[in-house]
Amino acid sequence: MSGREAVAKARRIVVKAGSSSLTTPQGTIDVNRIDALVDVLAARRGEGTEIVFVSSGAIAAGLGPLGLTRRPPDLATQQAAASVGQGLLFARYTSSFARYALTVGQVLLTADDMMRRSHHRNAQRTLAQLLAMGVLPIVNENDTVATDEIRFGDNDRLAALVAHLIRADALVLLSDVDALYTGDPRRPGTRRIDEVRGPGDLGDVELGGSGRVGTGGMVTKVEAARIAGIPVVLTNAASAARALSGDHVGTLFHPAEGRRMSTRNLWLAHATTGQGRVMLDAGAIEAVVRRRKSLLPAGVTGVEGDFAAGDPVDLCDTAGEVVARGLVNYDASEIPELMGRSTRWLARELGAEYEREIIHRDHLVILQ
Repeated sequence: MSGREAVAKARRIVVKAGSSSLTTPQGTIDVNRIDALVDVLAARRGEGTEIVFVSSGAIAAGLGPLGLTRRPPDLATQQAAASVGQGLLFARYTSSFARYALTVGQVLLTADDMMRRSHHRNAQRTLAQLLAMGVLPIVNENDTVATDEIRFGDNDRLAALVAHLIRADALVLLSDVDALYTGDPRRPGTRRIDEVRGPGDLGDVELGGSGRVGTGGMVTKVEAARIAGIPVVLTNAASAARALSGDHVGTLFHPAEGRRMSTRNLWLAHATTGQGRVMLDAGAIEAVVRRRKSLLPAGVTGVEGDFAAGDPVDLCDTAGEVVARGLVNYDASEIPELMGRSTRWLARELGAEYEREIIHRDHLVILQ
């Protein structure tokens, strides 16, 4: 089955719309754009497909009512705009989907919800129950309480993580451009890319930054496609219906060859942030990265940061490059005393509770 055919036949799909697809240039909600997109989603929902809609636009929708002309640079004002805009945005969605007798449910997530395993499972159960009850979930980052240190930063990555969370069959990213180009589409000589099968297809692509009302850019969309592990179509909101029908629109990202990463490993690799760094010697790199073994105290040469047992930490090679991430079994303050020691020695000298790995291989993911 081709990638576009897989999108057309997907029984569970995530659709993400960026701020620029939902608002006017002045930052206010564009009712016509929202209704047009809801028409498309409702039609696909009527065919029996389960849909989770990831919607940006809360901050952008709050700009107009607050008298702001552009996205504010400071976090406090962004949170205020989100507080005003999120209610307006969801009320509009509720009204628009009601035209088709569809009930929608609001799910606001922070990066912390993905980083903490218990929160991650709760979000997974909530979304599964909403879908089982015939509700169409509308997901957004909880910008009102998210901080600079713990935020997704863009809803493209959030959409890819939600796709894993619900085990979606396909992901559609709606942007203000109709496809991925090698550069600015307004420049002469810029080439449109119809399909991406691997990194080689992106060799001559210039990935731009963020737009005026959103935080994403092409770089976040390419990263989301890499994370998703399922067929991903990138196009504009005007082409949403055709994209969902499997027509040849936008750019199709094929999933990487091989086994799809488990939800747990994807959570660890892409939804968590290392709370510290653990330095490894060459032998530990060989064992952990190449032979996929647990990290033992004997292979640790240094530690940075202030973390607690159970936190995600980054593992670094001898050059200081991050090569893996895992859930650590010790507090940062405990590790210096353990470095270079065998687990047998530690158990004999410090007690049986120290005869354990720094990070068990089941709680470790390779990032290279």
